[in-house]
Amino acid sequence: MILDDFVLIDDKGLYCKYGDFYLDPKLPAKNAVVTHAHADHAISGNIDVYCTRATATIMQLRYERTAAKVFHIVPFNQPFTIGKVKITFIPAGHMLGSAQILMEYEGTRYLYTGDYKLQPDATCEPIEWVKTDVLITESTFADPAVIHPDPVEEIKKINDIKINILLGAYGLGKSQRLINLITEHAPRKKILVHHKIMPINAIYENMGYRPGKYQVYGRKLMKVQDEFVYIVPPFTFDSYIRATGVKRLFASGWKNLQVNSQDTLFISDHVDWNDILETITRTQPKQVWTLHGDGRHLKNHFKDEIFVKILN
Repeated sequence: MILDDFVLIDDKGLYCKYGDFYLDPKLPAKNAVVTHAHADHAISGNIDVYCTRATATIMQLRYERTAAKVFHIVPFNQPFTIGKVKITFIPAGHMLGSAQILMEYEGTRYLYTGDYKLQPDATCEPIEWVKTDVLITESTFADPAVIHPDPVEEIKKINDIKINILLGAYGLGKSQRLINLITEHAPRKKILVHHKIMPINAIYENMGYRPGKYQVYGRKLMKVQDEFVYIVPPFTFDSYIRATGVKRLFASGWKNLQVNSQDTLFISDHVDWNDILETITRTQPKQVWTLHGDGRHLKNHFKDEIFVKILN
């Protein structure tokens, strides 16, 4: 039997009272089950954190001693229990170490996706599929009007740019994916990486996911026009607003960060409308619960075929 109150939203985030834990809490919690290491999902100050090794390692890099009081590191597809709920981490394909959270209680399966993507990405574990009774999906781009372009075709755009490129991107997950895409599909480019991104690259490499060919940024290098692509985090990109001798590009799937087709690489690490429909087909839920976006399009799409509940 599906429990309508299996997870509920309170001031700390998404809470499961049957196991007494939070999923990606927004405020510090006693028990936190964390899907991945992006800061809007993995905060500091939790007591017991349950996550994959990659997620814990990145959290420790970012938060040091406040990352968690105790980390409980669990491999993918190895069940464990919190309270009376059996939990299994399933690869989510969003970034290195990202996990969907399969929760089983009294014979019913609830799958919380966290952030996930279906597009191929050589810098993280590919998404895996499991059947579920309830799919709790992020719905950031759950709109029939949103279809993500092919990231390979997007990255190939830079082949036609002959001057040096200043490429803004989030340092964790996106930058490593961009290094890989440029290495594979724009091989003439020479990739330079901002020094704040280098420790994250080191974690990826230590875990067997070498992004590609790159070197740390050097000021003398960028003074030469040699088809360099300098990958920088957003704050650095913004501070270089008057940079000359470069083509400024920003890589993002978020509309508020997109400028136009000449200044943006439309590369998203989230599912679009078709991806969510594919996920529902693969997981075969009886119900779909939506988070982090607008679930009304899914509700209208499925009507009486599948029950859709909007959690936020």
